[in-house]
Amino acid sequence: MFDLPINRKYILPPLCLILLSTLFMAVNSNPLFEFNRSLIEQHQWWRIATSQFVHANWTHLGLNVLGIVFIWLLHAEHRSPLRYLVHTLFLAIWTGMGIWLFCPTINVYTGLSGLLHGVIVWGAVKDMCVGMRTGLLLFAGIWVKLGWEQWHGPSVDVGNLIDSRVAIEAHLIGAIGGLILSLNLLYELLKNHFFTDKK
Repeated sequence: MFDLPINRKYILPPLCLILLSTLFMAVNSNPLFEFNRSLIEQHQWWRIATSQFVHANWTHLGLNVLGIVFIWLLHAEHRSPLRYLVHTLFLAIWTGMGIWLFCPTINVYTGLSGLLHGVIVWGAVKDMCVGMRTGLLLFAGIWVKLGWEQWHGPSVDVGNLIDSRVAIEAHLIGAIGGLILSLNLLYELLKNHFFTDKK
């Protein structure tokens, strides 16, 4: 039987993330919080991080909420509330900084998708560390998806739904951030696989 991770410590972090993003959408906070390159150049630096938590429209928010729920179902038990918070803040800043430094053609950006790609990469590595074979499939699958996006470009259909171009660059930047968060896990995984004395 499939057991849902319904313990309060597993439910509250993703629920808080959903509620925060929904609140920002409800009060139309985009003018204050979205990634806007020209305003960041005017020293509104907070937008680098806060842009991850605002969305182009309600459909955009809904798609990201589905992503949050999907990750909760897969990996809730891998993260304490503190780890969830640290990962979220790190990936928000990392993704925003990556867009600022390496994507000069992106003038306006909103959404959690880059951050969520980083979260799922870390979760896949953690799956592998605890012996779940599905972790390797998920890890490979996310990089195949990212490669497909970089080769073929953003989805026009999803872009029409969210009334904005899908920022596939943010997906890649977020996933790299997830790898950085996973460095200690990857080290342990490689050490146990290649360097453990097998007698």
